[in-house]
Amino acid sequence: MNVENLLTLDTLQLSKALLGWSLRLDSEDGHYEGIIVETEAYLQGDPACHAYRTKTNRNAAMFGKPGTIYVYQIYGMHYCFNISGNDEGIGEAVLIRALEPTQGIELMKIRRNTASIKNLCSGPAKLVQAFGIRMDMNFWNVRTDALRLIPPQSQIADDKILTTTRIGITQGADLPYRFYIKGNTFISKK
Repeated sequence: MNVENLLTLDTLQLSKALLGWSLRLDSEDGHYEGIIVETEAYLQGDPACHAYRTKTNRNAAMFGKPGTIYVYQIYGMHYCFNISGNDEGIGEAVLIRALEPTQGIELMKIRRNTASIKNLCSGPAKLVQAFGIRMDMNFWNVRTDALRLIPPQSQIADDKILTTTRIGITQGADLPYRFYIKGNTFISKK
């Protein structure tokens, strides 16, 4: 499957299908890459979705063409990174929760101030910090910009993917919209 085909999936399917794909950022200070090992879907009718009520300046990237990058701040100090799904005009996105780092690891260790490879990208704010993803990347697109998706060598088999409820939220916490690769040590939490 190529990126164009991947981005035709609905947001829930996209959240699961992204597992095993690599996220790559080519920047002035180096190349960063990691395998997506954990995701969460946020659908427009979902009370935990930033687009639940209406389109705003903050969540406008969620309504963009599929593959639009949505970066937002949480807790006044951390950032999260999402990829919009569904059709343009529908506010939905996939939160990239965790990566297994594969390239740029030494630079990630400096950014995260840790020697532990397992602590580099094992959470949404951690991976944003490790990669150096910034607010000015909001509205970029994984099809055309320096932060992009690389297809896996082979798709992750369904029996290797676990589906659970999302974590770190209060509304919509009972929805089974979180996906991760079974047995992967780089996920944020079991």
